[in-house]
Amino acid sequence: MGPIKGKKVAERMSRKNVVIAGGGTGGHIYPGIAIARAIKAQHPDFEIHFVGTPAGLENKIVPREGFPLHHISIGKLNHAGSLKSKIMTILGMPRAFVQSIALLMELKPQAVLGVGGYASGPFVLVASLLGFRTAIWEPNAFPGMTNRWLSRVVGKSFVVFEEAAKFLKSQAISQVGLPIRKEVEALAKKDPAQNVGKEAQEFHILVFGGSQGARSINMAVQEAVLKGGSWLSNTKIIHQTGPTDYANVSEAYKGHPQIETHEYLYQMEKNYEWADIVICRAGASTVAEVAACGKPAIFIPLPWAADDHQRKNAETLFEQKAAAMILQKDLTPETLIQQIEVLKNNTQAREEMRKNLTKFYKPQAAEKMAELLLA
Repeated sequence: MGPIKGKKVAERMSRKNVVIAGGGTGGHIYPGIAIARAIKAQHPDFEIHFVGTPAGLENKIVPREGFPLHHISIGKLNHAGSLKSKIMTILGMPRAFVQSIALLMELKPQAVLGVGGYASGPFVLVASLLGFRTAIWEPNAFPGMTNRWLSRVVGKSFVVFEEAAKFLKSQAISQVGLPIRKEVEALAKKDPAQNVGKEAQEFHILVFGGSQGARSINMAVQEAVLKGGSWLSNTKIIHQTGPTDYANVSEAYKGHPQIETHEYLYQMEKNYEWADIVICRAGASTVAEVAACGKPAIFIPLPWAADDHQRKNAETLFEQKAAAMILQKDLTPETLIQQIEVLKNNTQAREEMRKNLTKFYKPQAAEKMAELLLA
């Protein structure tokens, strides 16, 4: 080993590291980034590393945020995966375990946090078995299979919903809010009255279906636009489609200059601030960000989400008059237009939703988790 390479290895070994494992979707990645930033703010001498898979969305997002990203090879094992993918995942687990061991021996982290996603399970399990300080974060009322298993071996579990605690076996379980990006959280401090003049002239709709998009939402919005009508008057739309439908939806919107189409939106805080209402799924991270921004939303829950947790999220806000909801089985261009018009034409209804949303916003969740993780 040459002197330069040896010096770099020695420097890395002398640093204090924290590893955040998980990814796949923005719902796992962005809370992880919020926690990483909070740790860095509290402990400037720490270096935060992420562990994901070669195919996950973390490869687009994490490097842009300035954090090192490492890979282990692992795939789907939950109900959403095909039988073939599950078999391939099982056969590939020994390799994932070896990769995890090698990375843990290189970084020697002060703590490892699993935030969900394919990489979270094997990496956190190996870290726990090797004696590293470990924790998991569970955003849903009913924990997923991986976190239910991991809770038996990790030191701490962080939950968003109190009822999740009864399904976990960790000795230390702490209820915290859902970590969101600082840029989004900052919108909670802004005065919505600043947008009154803009509202009188234009009505802004933000549409997104998660990092991969949602075909049912894409098609309903596209058909509603092509159907036309008074609802489009003085209305602008930003529509994030995901990669699969991007080309077709973009083509359909030709001739509608008031509509922007994007495969993916990187600076969500700017889009949230721009929007008057949001049309979206009801995953935990989306609900938390909408609540922080105080943006009236039309939730269209993913019907096959594990344990129907998205419907439970949306129903909770709907019952508190904090959001509107359309079940996917009821989603048509007509039902969507009807709900949009209700919100567009009723400023008072939007204001009531905004005020009720504040009940679901819990600030500084990332800071709380950073403190507890390294306490």
